Amino acid sequence: LAFGIKPVGAVDWFGERPYGKWPWTNQRWGQDRPEVVGQRDEYNLEQIAKLKPDLILAQYSGMREDQYSKLSAIAPTVAQSPRFDGYKAPWQEMTRMVGRSLGQEKRAEELIGGVEQRFAEVRRNHPEFSEQKLALVDSYKPGVFGAFSPKDSKSMFMRELGFQPAEGLNRMVGDKDVAEFGFEQLHLLDVDRLVWMTSDEASAEAVRSSNLYQRLDVVKQNRDVFLSYQDPPVGAAISFNTVLSIPYAIDQVVPQLAEKTGN
Repeated sequence: LAFGIKPVGAVDWFGERPYGKWPWTNQRWGQDRPEVVGQRDEYNLEQIAKLKPDLILAQYSGMREDQYSKLSAIAPTVAQSPRFDGYKAPWQEMTRMVGRSLGQEKRAEELIGGVEQRFAEVRRNHPEFSEQKLALVDSYKPGVFGAFSPKDSKSMFMRELGFQPAEGLNRMVGDKDVAEFGFEQLHLLDVDRLVWMTSDEASAEAVRSSNLYQRLDVVKQNRDVFLSYQDPPVGAAISFNTVLSIPYAIDQVVPQLAEKTGN
């Protein structure tokens, strides 16, 4: 979509049908909608074949070799970058791979430059971010939380805003995508800034209402922020972390983080 091309098919991620409900893509779809051809990494090969695509792209992906072989028999297929693990490629890498696949390398660099300028503006306007360590976590289910890998797209987004990672959480995550922990390790969240990704307001309230949580200095000093995945879809924008979703995420997230610092 960022390159001016409307895909004929796409996978579903958050049950977001009709597919174009995301604010950063809705106008680009117009009245058109792609056929939904699978859920995340599970593709319906028969549906894809019927669409007779000229090109198949899977950048934010964990595509397996057997899937790649079957899709390549339908049309030229560009899977996730071999330089990174599944879902770990930076947005710049994904954009360049799409640009090369479409023969639009110059446009790819223009798109990348525009987004990098937005990040640079945030760091310039909020130098205090670079002095703060940020913990980014998810409320999986009551009493169970998840810390994201530093290679996760959401973690990369926060670093590009200027924040420093929380070393204690990173050590706990290690090589895993997400490290689960409970209330007994909440002390790891007592850092300069704490950002929660939540599925709904009920999940956020379950965290806020905990007596153990309320004892943290980061909470007492109002330095915690709750971001939703879908309402509004800030978490989805950060998760996809593309040249289209990042500007939307910056517009939504930075004012909340700046407000918490009194700037």
